[in-house]
Amino acid sequence: MKFEESKVLQQLPKQFFASLVKKVNAKIATGADVINLGQGNPDQPTPEFIVKSMQEETAKPENHKYSLFRGDPELKEAAANFYQREYGVSLDPEKEIAILGGSKIGLVELPFAILNPGDTILMPDPGYPDYFSGVALAQVKLALMRLKEANDFMPDYSELDKAVVDRAKLMYLNYPNNPTGATATPEFFKRTVEFARDYHIGVVHDFAYGPIGFDGKKPVSFLQTPGAKDVGIETYTFSKPFNMAGWRIGFAAGNADMIEAINLIQDHLFVSVFPAIQKAAITALNSDQQTVHELVALYEKRRNQFFKAARSIGWEPYHSGGSFYAWMPVPKGYTSESFADLLLEKAAVAVAPGNGFGKGGEGYVRVGLLIDEPRFTEACQRIAKLNLF
Repeated sequence: MKFEESKVLQQLPKQFFASLVKKVNAKIATGADVINLGQGNPDQPTPEFIVKSMQEETAKPENHKYSLFRGDPELKEAAANFYQREYGVSLDPEKEIAILGGSKIGLVELPFAILNPGDTILMPDPGYPDYFSGVALAQVKLALMRLKEANDFMPDYSELDKAVVDRAKLMYLNYPNNPTGATATPEFFKRTVEFARDYHIGVVHDFAYGPIGFDGKKPVSFLQTPGAKDVGIETYTFSKPFNMAGWRIGFAAGNADMIEAINLIQDHLFVSVFPAIQKAAITALNSDQQTVHELVALYEKRRNQFFKAARSIGWEPYHSGGSFYAWMPVPKGYTSESFADLLLEKAAVAVAPGNGFGKGGEGYVRVGLLIDEPRFTEACQRIAKLNLF
């Protein structure tokens, strides 16, 4: 017997990262020493004190049972305390925080928890590709907000089609930004709250790279903005600040109605997260964040090293203020894809083509700051031999 996929699944976007990994692996299979700058997977281990906490909690029989459906109250309390301590934001642990099996789950499930088929959602272009999976699954209409370098990759709401804005019911943002590395300003978030309130649009701010800010500037939380909880939520992940990408744990915080929608859909889809992982997450949040500060310093050192190496060959980067990415322009005569393919084929250097993040990413490639510093220099030396700049 043959079973066809549903029409909804058939409409899912092509997995961009799977295609990228396939190309890189094919090059590696030829015996090439590929310098992989295309990945977005943290390369450092989870801090030892978090691993130890997990080991201790895994051994406890009470953690072998089903989780509470809506997450460990102690973890929600720790998340609330974390936001109060780090950002000065007050949150009700029960009504304004939802536990997620990684923030991706919340970002993908929210459109069909909040919207109805045919509703309109605003998405950044370029943006994280998996946002569009939620659009397809919820069968909603997509409207793109172009992010331009001239505006530091923050959308200009005045440029949006008013007819589209009038129909929109939800909007996604992400700062520090993937793929550009741009950071948001308090003034931009103030405009966002005003815009959302004027047009009754819910805001979802993906704060995946929350602590990763450079040049002495700590990234701003959307929830620090007066009125933010009236119009939206913020998702926070443990993957980036604590190198817990494979652990799959995160949370959403903010507007109580949106949090309840997340909790309700998860009541039907999941039985929360393995209790021992939740306990380890509490340990991470309650720590002094010293390992996070050290990690941010490492990424800034890598960014500076890569920028220095790139500029030495005439390749001028966008000056990213956060995340662990560099957003690099493509030389004249190439598309994002053709340039990325050329680097992989001729220099054995892998980068992520910008068009994989949307049409607005055309003309750029994304570089991950996730390898040791000497390899950045080597990568740029290889690229220099192609005489592109």
